[in-house]
Amino acid sequence: MSAEAAESPGAAAERLKRHDSLYGDAEKVSNEKYHGSGGSWARTLMLAFQSIGVVYGDIGTSPLYVYSSTFPGGIRHPDDLLGVLSLILYTLILIPMLKYVFVVLHANDDGDGGTFALYSLISRYAKIRMIPDHQTEEATVSNYSADTRLRRAQRLKEKLEPSNAAKIGLFTITILGTSMVMGDGTLTPAISVLSAVSGIREKAPNLTQLQVVWISVAILVVLFSVQRFGTDKVGYSFAPIISVWFLLIAGTGLYNLAVHDATILRAFNPAYIVQYFSRNGKEAWVSLGGVILCITGAEAMFADLGHFNIRAIQISFTCILFPSVALCYMGQAAYLHRFPENVGDTFFKSIPEPMFWPVFVVAIMAAIIASQAMLSGAFAILSKAQSLGCFPRVEVVHTSSKYEGQVYLPEVNFLIGAASVAVTLGFQTTANIGNAYGICVVTVFSITTHLMAVVMLLVWRTPAALAAAFYAVFGLAEFVYLSSILSKFADGGYLPFCFSLVLMGLMAAWHYVHVLRYWHEVDRAMPAAELGSVLARRDVRRVRGVGLLYSELVQGIPPVFQILVDKIPSVHAVFVFVSIKHLPVPRVAAPERLILRRVGPVSHSVFRCVARYGYRDTMEGHREFAAFLLDRLKVFVREEAAVGDGVGSHSVRAQTAAAAAVEQEQRFIDTEAARGVVYLMGEASVTAAPGSSWAKRVVVNNVYGFLRKNLRESHKALSIPKDQLLRVGVTYEI
Repeated sequence: MSAEAAESPGAAAERLKRHDSLYGDAEKVSNEKYHGSGGSWARTLMLAFQSIGVVYGDIGTSPLYVYSSTFPGGIRHPDDLLGVLSLILYTLILIPMLKYVFVVLHANDDGDGGTFALYSLISRYAKIRMIPDHQTEEATVSNYSADTRLRRAQRLKEKLEPSNAAKIGLFTITILGTSMVMGDGTLTPAISVLSAVSGIREKAPNLTQLQVVWISVAILVVLFSVQRFGTDKVGYSFAPIISVWFLLIAGTGLYNLAVHDATILRAFNPAYIVQYFSRNGKEAWVSLGGVILCITGAEAMFADLGHFNIRAIQISFTCILFPSVALCYMGQAAYLHRFPENVGDTFFKSIPEPMFWPVFVVAIMAAIIASQAMLSGAFAILSKAQSLGCFPRVEVVHTSSKYEGQVYLPEVNFLIGAASVAVTLGFQTTANIGNAYGICVVTVFSITTHLMAVVMLLVWRTPAALAAAFYAVFGLAEFVYLSSILSKFADGGYLPFCFSLVLMGLMAAWHYVHVLRYWHEVDRAMPAAELGSVLARRDVRRVRGVGLLYSELVQGIPPVFQILVDKIPSVHAVFVFVSIKHLPVPRVAAPERLILRRVGPVSHSVFRCVARYGYRDTMEGHREFAAFLLDRLKVFVREEAAVGDGVGSHSVRAQTAAAAAVEQEQRFIDTEAARGVVYLMGEASVTAAPGSSWAKRVVVNNVYGFLRKNLRESHKALSIPKDQLLRVGVTYEI
């Protein structure tokens, strides 16, 4: 371990306070909440309107297929409709409204939502990550707060931190949730578009199912092609269409209630649920797999929170989404009470004849939009996973200069689009797709409940009784639904499991090797005290310019430096070890971005820079970053001299000499910067060490090796041009 790493936490903090550029700037930065319940009402209402087009397309188009999926064999008893409608209404109230809108949304990570946001929030309060994230470099960020002083929270923390099983368990369910969200992003377009397009057979009965499938595929291709325009533009384009859709389904629901059977409103009495199960037994339990489809896409409210804010989501759900879909389901039940034989195509048959074509056209458009909710959430979650080292490096495009967190992942979009088209061609009916769809939906709900229980105890410090009640109520409800859906595993339910296992395997392999590689470098880091002897070697020359050597280590000299000096015995006149540190926080304020330290005496002109980013921060281009770093380096030199010399404690002559030395070093930095900046980067080839198990060899040599060869390289992710890049080859046997 290096000399830097050997310091006690108190000594490290004191040294930072004396010599780091952070001090003096950090105190000026407030812990701003970007996406909470605050903000002007005008902006909140604008975001609420925009969220209609981005968040609720999926859950808003569920009436297209819920009743047909719940009653695949037809309606056997008139009161079964009352029982199912009651289940639908109370499912909408229990999970999306009570759980998500009023509880889960408040567990955001400084405005960011989704399974990885919950994981990163927990990791700030307990050391549950495989790579250290409670170092001084994290603790000095203003929004990296982690108060666990409550005795119960402290006890939970003490149980989690030393337990590898707990760390692996939390990480596993987090990547499982991410995989299931990806599954949602694949299945939502398939089932929504296919169910909407199927309505055309009401007016064109000669159209075959295969033709309907190919029409759906064409629409899917268009849908995934427009994703590159971003959530901002897509949201504004889609919000008016979804608003019209909600007006149409609410109006149709009111019409069916008035014309067919208003007594269906008796379904608000939950006693009909008990009667339904008493009358149908196991068949009622199996039908829950269709009922749960009424809340598909509810997770998007949390996953897409980073695009909006809590109050905007709460307003749009309670004032627009819930009344509209509830009226639609009640109207469909009223229609089916009179025409139970039409349950296979309830939605389109219940539409008044003059309104069929307008509703059909809007239904197609709404089905296209439905996919946007889960796609936006999938993009946001995967960009977080990538920043935290849990997902292979892919291109992340920030699509809005106005709103942070709105991202597009081209490679992921292509893969999800291809998978969605394949599912549509392979399954061809909404019934089979629905069996797979429900498993994704309920698994994500259940994982959120598990992580929320930890957040409530550790972060919120909720009384244990309330946390237990939350976990028991929602956990039990979701377990009942999940057990029902698993009964259809062989009828398409296997698809999301296979998909998730593959994606989980890739994420786990990437993170596993990422962690092994990090600790391999830590163990072989050169102590900072030995730098002087390396620079004093006869064959080592100091060459003109500024050298920036990138490494993940924030302490000690990375092993790639020794290899560089051995192969090319030269070191730039100004040399900086740069560590890009991704913290489990959404953002790091610009004044807090860099921590600078001097490595060795002033005559060496060697520094360490830790550049800290949140998982929603956009990294600067290489020119902007170098200019910012060098500017802060000159400020650091001045502040270091002022603190180290103790201004006011020496004679005027000594102060003048010190000021002259600072100006000389600042001019030296400017001169060398003008001569050019060279970026140095270790090109590490990772292989399993001799004697490793066959499983480890497969993961390290094959899976990780394949991902590294076929995904973005580090210098491309950092936008470093090849003519300014020097890559140093190194092989790690881990």
